[in-house]
Amino acid sequence: MPKAPSQPIVETDLYSPIAELLTAQGYAVRSEVRHCDITAVRGEELVVVELKRSFSIELLIQATRRQRITEVVYVALPRPKWSRRWVGIKHLLRRLELGLILVSLDTKRPQVEIAFHPLPFARKRQRRAKTAVLREIESRSGDFNTGGSSRRKLMTAYRENALHVACCLEGGGPQTAVQLRAQGTGPKTYSILYRNVYGWFERVAPATYDLTAQGREEMGQYPEVVARWREVVAAASGSEAPEPGARRSARTSRPGRRQENAEVGAK
Repeated sequence: MPKAPSQPIVETDLYSPIAELLTAQGYAVRSEVRHCDITAVRGEELVVVELKRSFSIELLIQATRRQRITEVVYVALPRPKWSRRWVGIKHLLRRLELGLILVSLDTKRPQVEIAFHPLPFARKRQRRAKTAVLREIESRSGDFNTGGSSRRKLMTAYRENALHVACCLEGGGPQTAVQLRAQGTGPKTYSILYRNVYGWFERVAPATYDLTAQGREEMGQYPEVVARWREVVAAASGSEAPEPGARRSARTSRPGRRQENAEVGAK
C-alpha cells in the first residue's frame, strides 16, 4: 500500500523494500546488527545500509563510521524532490565514497532505486574555475565585502571596474572608451559602457558616454570604493577629488572638436 500523504515517513518504512531487493540479489539480510540498520552478506562481501527519513549530518557521521567495517556502505532515503541543494548532497555522498538508495513510498508498491554505488572518488580540480577565482581576486583592488553576506549587492571586480569608469566620467565629463582606457579603466571599458548592466551610462554622442542620473545616485551606495577611485582619478589629473554629486562639464574641462580645429587653424 502506498504511504498516505498525511502519514509521516519513518525509517522502518524503508526497510522492507530494500531488504527485498538485497534478498533478490542473493544477499542474506539481517537488520540492527551492532548499530547497523541493515547488513547484507553474499560470500565474503559485506554491505551496510543506513536508513534515514531525510538527509542530515548525523546520517553522514553514521555512514562514515560504518566505513570502518566495510567499503560498501549505502545511505537510504525517501526519494526527494529535485533541488539545487539535492544536487550538492549527491556530490557530497560521492566525495565520501558512499552509495545512495532512494525509495519511493507514494506508489502502490514501493520502488527502490540504487542511484549510485559506493566507488572510489577521483577528485578532479576544474582549472577554469580556479583561473576564474584567481582572476577575480587579482582584479579587485581591495576587500570591500563581508564574508558570509547574503541578499546584498557584492562588490565584484566587474562592479568595481564600472565604478572606476563612473568616477572618470564624474570627474572629466563625457568621454570615449579610448579616453577612459588611457586613464587606466582597463580592457573591459567599452563592454561596460555598451552593455550598461547597471544603467549607469548613456551615449551622448557617437562613441561618447556620460553618467546617467541613476549612475550618480547609485555611486553613493559604495562610498568606500568610490572614494578610492575618486582619489585615483584626481591624482591622475592633478586635481582634487570631486565632492559627491559634483559634476565637471566636458565643455569647460577640455576643448571640443570644433574648438580644437579652430585653435589649430589659428596657429
